[in-house]
Amino acid sequence: MIRHAQGEFDVKLTPQGASPGIEAARLGRQTIDKTFRGDLDATSLGEMLAVMTEVRGSAGYVAMERVDGHLHGRRGSFVLQHFAFMDRGQPELSVRVVPDSGTGELAGLSGQMTIRIEEGRHFYGFDYRLPGP
Repeated sequence: MIRHAQGEFDVKLTPQGASPGIEAARLGRQTIDKTFRGDLDATSLGEMLAVMTEVRGSAGYVAMERVDGHLHGRRGSFVLQHFAFMDRGQPELSVRVVPDSGTGELAGLSGQMTIRIEEGRHFYGFDYRLPGP
């Protein structure tokens, strides 16, 4: 059965220097520090790699973040993988649970998260499955 979780989150992105030897690639690197509220009561830490093109509104990023907390009262952690494009202002975003990354009461978790930003506030929707009843 597919379940749905929703709520808000705060995010802090902190720029990091390029990894030694790849400075010429001109990739932006940032750490991710989030606090989720709502059906997902959790924190997460992660890293993002991004690139901006010379065309306004075109960019891309990938990120991995480990989420630790409670999902509808079940305790555990899991990893989200982000894959995103901005094609001349048109966004395309995929945020999915890495298979078999769930721990504790979230073992076996699968699903996909959506992110919405309105007036500077961040919201998530999370459609997920867990084994069992």
